[in-house]
Amino acid sequence: MSKVALITGITGQDGAYLAEFLLKKGYIVHGLKRRTSMFNTDRIDHLYQDPHIENRNLILHYGDLTDSMNLTRIIQETQPDEIYNLAAMSHVKVSFDTPEYTANADGIGTLRILEAVRLLGLTEKTRIYQASTSELYGLVQEVPQRETTPFYPRSPYAVAKMYAYWITVNYREAYKMHASNGILFNHESPLRGETFVTRKITRAVSKIVLGVQDNLFLGNLSAQRDWGHAKDYIKAMYLILQQDEPSDYVIATGITTTVRDFVKLAFAEAGVTVTFAGEGVDEKGIIASIDETKFIEKVGEKYLAGLKEQIGKAVVHVDPAYFRPTEVELLIGDPTKSKTRLGWEPEYDLQGLVEDMMKSDIKLMKKDDYLKEGGYRVMNYFE
Repeated sequence: MSKVALITGITGQDGAYLAEFLLKKGYIVHGLKRRTSMFNTDRIDHLYQDPHIENRNLILHYGDLTDSMNLTRIIQETQPDEIYNLAAMSHVKVSFDTPEYTANADGIGTLRILEAVRLLGLTEKTRIYQASTSELYGLVQEVPQRETTPFYPRSPYAVAKMYAYWITVNYREAYKMHASNGILFNHESPLRGETFVTRKITRAVSKIVLGVQDNLFLGNLSAQRDWGHAKDYIKAMYLILQQDEPSDYVIATGITTTVRDFVKLAFAEAGVTVTFAGEGVDEKGIIASIDETKFIEKVGEKYLAGLKEQIGKAVVHVDPAYFRPTEVELLIGDPTKSKTRLGWEPEYDLQGLVEDMMKSDIKLMKKDDYLKEGGYRVMNYFE
């Protein structure tokens, strides 16, 4: 008998990678996706199976974490062995604009899943993974951050996730449920959403080196994050639910990098050296030089002449609009527990992550959907 997994947020970065991973292991995977007026399944289109074929092992369901009856029905129908709750309003800056919805989806949404499992009598059958976050540490009380480090959330997103964390612990202790938190530090990939800072950087850098965008605007360049690859982190999620006893785990690389240095790495991957000058809102990133051999290899010779004209010009700028009302300055995780108990070892380092993202975005931005005769192609939906 194949194991059955239910993934909320299956259309997101982590959900897509996890679905592919579990399908390769022989799981039957059910995915929860929100109804929208536009297709939002790009990340899992290669896994999609027509509803008319028999013996499908990937089945999608419309649902939302704010709808308890819907969640309960889907859990009852699918009878999952494992639930991976990855769905969330996950953009920290946007959570300041939508605090109530963020609390409803990210906080109470987790409660709805736990309570559905309890009410349906599935506490002994169904194991639950709750996607927690390093944003819980916020104004950090200890460096590096580990499972015992006190939380100090600094955004509505983090506060909602704090409720989700503790309600998961509470249901584990009160009802003997196999429910665990994965406190994942920042994990990125070519599938990362375009509004998240790493993907915003690699997309913009790709456009700049291709000559179709002039500037990249960012917020706090000095913010430090512990960045890993999502492909590594979804393996940790799986390992957490294979343990005999539930527990909570920090998943991290143990290495921290500034946003500024991530920008430098992204440009360097295309053979471009960027230096920074100025302070605060006046700080700028300037194209200093180009390794022509590497640029031709990574980007293409026909784009070289255009970028050479940009040497000495500022292409990275600070926009105060991107500052958070309360900033998280430093996050660096201690993955000792996950490595010793789970046997988890990441395959990607930061350089490998940046290389993967830049290679993908340069390829993507070269497509006719994005470029046409060296400029933007604006899609006309009325053609």
